[in-house]
Amino acid sequence: MISRSFRYLFSKGTIFDKILSKQIPSKAVFEDDDVYAFEDIQPQAPVHILIIPKFKDNLSGISQAEEKNVKILGRLLLTASRVAKEKNLSGYRLVINEGKDGCQSVDHLHVHLIGGRQMNWPPG
Repeated sequence: MISRSFRYLFSKGTIFDKILSKQIPSKAVFEDDDVYAFEDIQPQAPVHILIIPKFKDNLSGISQAEEKNVKILGRLLLTASRVAKEKNLSGYRLVINEGKDGCQSVDHLHVHLIGGRQMNWPPG
């Protein structure tokens, strides 16, 4: 674990890397060894949580996912479900933006948990 943390601290820094290293403050909602969930600073709904893996492992977006990433991808979704239950959401939306055309603004895989209001369809 120490070597992973050391490698992380000196990796290229996105805003999420800086949040994870506590260089930028955030309002934590959930944290374990693998993922960190925190409130979005520009919420698009009454509940808008970002869920990120603590270690990128060359997984800056969902398009880079490989078989070796199954565990962390599952942890991200399980965390979303857990946080939604803690927030008493009866319904919600999970969003993963991918690439420029998908409006991915941070080069670090992340899941948006959005809820607390009626979602519309089609999105975007």
